[in-house]
Amino acid sequence: MKKAVLLAALFLLSMVLVWTQEKKTKEIFMIGVEAPSFVAQSTSGEIDFPGDFGLSWKILIAQPKAFTPVCSSELLELAYQQESFDALNARLVIMVTDELEQGKSWKMSVEEVDYKERGRVKVNFPIVEDSYFKIANLYGMTNSGKKSVQCIRGVFIIDPDNKLKSVFYYPIEVGINVDELKRTLVALQTTYNNHNLVTPANWQPGDDLMIPVISVIERENMGNTESDLYQLSWFMTFKKEK
Repeated sequence: MKKAVLLAALFLLSMVLVWTQEKKTKEIFMIGVEAPSFVAQSTSGEIDFPGDFGLSWKILIAQPKAFTPVCSSELLELAYQQESFDALNARLVIMVTDELEQGKSWKMSVEEVDYKERGRVKVNFPIVEDSYFKIANLYGMTNSGKKSVQCIRGVFIIDPDNKLKSVFYYPIEVGINVDELKRTLVALQTTYNNHNLVTPANWQPGDDLMIPVISVIERENMGNTESDLYQLSWFMTFKKEK
């Protein structure tokens, strides 16, 4: 009898631990939560993420394996556009579920490729080792801790306050749209210091913004020459981009 009670208690304890872990993983996906931190070895030495990157925006890009064709094209495209990310105060970090030496070999190999006849490029951002799936687990990319590289295709944008602001997931068959990644980054930066500004569908830098909530005074002044607000409907208010 005591043995049965003990086994039942152990079973319940294990279920609670599993539920707690799954709950913790699910919470990571909530926009606005603190980005999980980790210390790992990379092609640029040991890094403490996101702490080492200060007040910059951080973009963590998870890759399943080195030397896969889709991921190699992404690495080259990101390297080619790295200066534009630097200009946006954004730091790129690539995570791959291989040992560090494999990541170093991959970096050296892609730097020898002339992609799209644009010349060879240097990969100046770190490629982080995650051979034990520690980071993948922290960022909720594994199913109940199972080590499957099929789902290690996440892109996480993190703001200067180290809060998670955007999450993309790509299947292994489809490459990342780097231009869309930058568009989202610029949109987040545009609205970062003003919570009453949002971007409409297909927004591009320079386009008019939207205002979710307007004051009584703003509503009364709308239509005046000095007002930069206009409405398409009572529920769609725009702010002219100067």
